[in-house]
Amino acid sequence: MRTFTFFQRLSKAFHGYDSHFKLVLLCTTVSGGGLLAYGEAVAQSEAAVVKEEKKKVVVLGTGWAGTSFLKNLENPRYEVHVVSPRNYFAFTPLLPSVTCGTVEARSIVEPVRNIFRKKNVKVDFSEAECLKIDAANRKVYCRSSISNNSNEKDEFVVDYDFLIIAVGANVNTFNTPGVVENCHFLKEVEDAQKIRRTVIDCFERASLPSVSEEEKKRILHFAIVGGGPTGVEFAASLHDFVNEDLVKLYPGIKDLVKITLLEAGEHILSMFDKRITSFAEDKFRRDGIDVKTGSMVVKVSDKEISTKEMKNGGEITTMPYGMAVWSTGIGTRPFIRDFMTQIGQINRRAVATDEWLRVEGTNNVYALGDCATINQRKVMEDIAAIFKKADKDNSGTLTVKEFQEVLDDICERYPQVELYLKTRQMNDIADLLKEAKGDVAKESIELSIEELKTALSKVDSQMKFLPATAQVASQQGTYLAKCFNRMEECEKNPEGPIRFRGEGRHRFKPFRYKHLGQFAPLGGEQAAAQLPGDWVSIGHSTQWLWYSVYASKQVSWRTRALVVSDWTRRFIFGRDSSQI
Repeated sequence: MRTFTFFQRLSKAFHGYDSHFKLVLLCTTVSGGGLLAYGEAVAQSEAAVVKEEKKKVVVLGTGWAGTSFLKNLENPRYEVHVVSPRNYFAFTPLLPSVTCGTVEARSIVEPVRNIFRKKNVKVDFSEAECLKIDAANRKVYCRSSISNNSNEKDEFVVDYDFLIIAVGANVNTFNTPGVVENCHFLKEVEDAQKIRRTVIDCFERASLPSVSEEEKKRILHFAIVGGGPTGVEFAASLHDFVNEDLVKLYPGIKDLVKITLLEAGEHILSMFDKRITSFAEDKFRRDGIDVKTGSMVVKVSDKEISTKEMKNGGEITTMPYGMAVWSTGIGTRPFIRDFMTQIGQINRRAVATDEWLRVEGTNNVYALGDCATINQRKVMEDIAAIFKKADKDNSGTLTVKEFQEVLDDICERYPQVELYLKTRQMNDIADLLKEAKGDVAKESIELSIEELKTALSKVDSQMKFLPATAQVASQQGTYLAKCFNRMEECEKNPEGPIRFRGEGRHRFKPFRYKHLGQFAPLGGEQAAAQLPGDWVSIGHSTQWLWYSVYASKQVSWRTRALVVSDWTRRFIFGRDSSQI
């Protein structure tokens, strides 16, 4: 009987496979190895089933958002394919330090394969750039970054179940003539290395005996366009490099060096507290850095920069320069523009997503970081649905108690409500409703839909776009990875706010950015910091806080050790001035 049962099972397995496998199994059985072949067939069958169940996630980019997603993804049900033209993650906040030799380029990069090689999620990597996204057919068209034997770059197509776009952004030149041809940018590690070589080249050229005094002044004039954090930090780093290291090596031309910071707005570091802005401008002037605010660059030639003086009636002035660095604005990558046109998002600077980072107009495409912007839904667009959901007794009026029952969901779905209450220093929603109703006791307030509209009419004015920073991108990557980790669980038990325009709840809580503060190194071992709670710190102690925070935020212990050792080497031996 046992023998008969065994052959029944063997027969079922035999009929379940294609003709090629049947032939192999039959031959193996005849030769006396049938039991072994059958066991292997069952194991392979089970592995195939498991493999078929996995959803394929394609991640475009290995910047802050993409790397943060990969580090935090723990669900083995996904099969991940990463596509990026660079096979490493770069700690971009330290790029200004690389330009002046304070930190070496290799110290701030970590190979992406090191990041995901020990994870229990299957991850493949392709060093390639994305050419096109076909959202309708769930395909990504790519081209290898490496040339083959015919000096051509291979092209291939990747299918996906979920697509995560985290490709960052290009530099925005605002179509200013001559910028692309004559200016340096500071977005990538290669940009920082190129700037470093150019700085040394300028000093070497100015040291040649055949160069006139006037030409030396031009060559040693360094112009920086953009008074944001990157431009300010680079100006400060360059000033320290020149005055602490290069003047010792080039004593004959040290008095000819000039650094100019051009900013179209009224102040540099306009996104910081006014105390920091004022301190930075005063310090730069004391250090001899020429800060020109209200100067908009309109043209860049190979030797001159033309600016429009906003304060003097639009007067056009020109200045000679030896090296120019453009560090203002972000632009959209070409294939992202094509993708936006494909899904009906035209005339936007970035891909619009909902509060769950899902691209509007798609179901399975997400966008994070500098290439995307969250399109926060307005309260006034859903006011009728909110009123209907809160009015459980269908009385046509809303009491404070009824509104309080859905208040947490409203604040979670529309964060501008909570922000508006804090701005107006209101204790709770009853104060807001009372303001619309007039001098009435809180417990007796009843509002019609028109009165509710009046109460919430100014709430949407508190909506703000998130800044294009590494901090935002990193938090978005972490948030989305946690959503993917709990996808199946939240499908069964949604944990998000009420669907005011539908039934049930959203699967996840929407993304909320938590601002942890921002730094602005100002040179001379001084820095400024604006931390949560409007706490401002300026001076030498803040610089040491900057060191500790940036060391702790490194992606691995390897880069952490390298960066700290570079800082130590600089303190002892100074910055390296070689062109390597």
